[in-house]
Amino acid sequence: MKCTIIGIAGGTSSGKTTIATKLYNQTKKHGSVEIIRLDDYYHRHDHMSFEERCKINYDHPNAYDVNLLISQINDLKNGKSIEKPIYDFVEHNRKTETEVVNPCNVLIIEGILTFAIPELRDLFDIKLYVQTPDDIRFIRRLRRDVEERGRSVDSVINQYLETVRPMHIQFVEPSKMYADLIIPEGGKNKVALNIVIAKIVSLMKDELLED
Repeated sequence: MKCTIIGIAGGTSSGKTTIATKLYNQTKKHGSVEIIRLDDYYHRHDHMSFEERCKINYDHPNAYDVNLLISQINDLKNGKSIEKPIYDFVEHNRKTETEVVNPCNVLIIEGILTFAIPELRDLFDIKLYVQTPDDIRFIRRLRRDVEERGRSVDSVINQYLETVRPMHIQFVEPSKMYADLIIPEGGKNKVALNIVIAKIVSLMKDELLED
């Protein structure tokens, strides 16, 4: 089975997950599709207290277990199932349980630093960057972290100012130069989505013809 790997990057709360989900829903009837979030590959920090884990810079490339992610991507390309880690945003640590991901026709990898890590970026067949205004992204993040992750407003604002925004400027924004397609307005951009969906379906059909 040939596996087409799609990378989706963009700033925090830009709409990466929305894009990934829409691509999944619109293409899964043509073949097997899986989504992997870069965030699930944050390093384990069992040796740290909760307070210490809260202070980690999670927006720097070093925050991720890149070697594990690349190894598991290669396993999927070679027809092997993997046990993907699962990250707990409330506890700021990986969960003990894992999730089985099986080999697939299309593998979607989404995360803020997906293109900022060269050895990961080189694995993608298609690279999409989701471009959303900074103020919209911050409002979305604030609402999400407070409502879904039990964060206080002050903690979200402090993290945004101390690490999220500086790392976006240093790593995320410059990485869009590697994108094959920049998608303004995220999941609301139907024209761009339809173009990407048509490309994925075409690749799936070509693979069927080759088989």
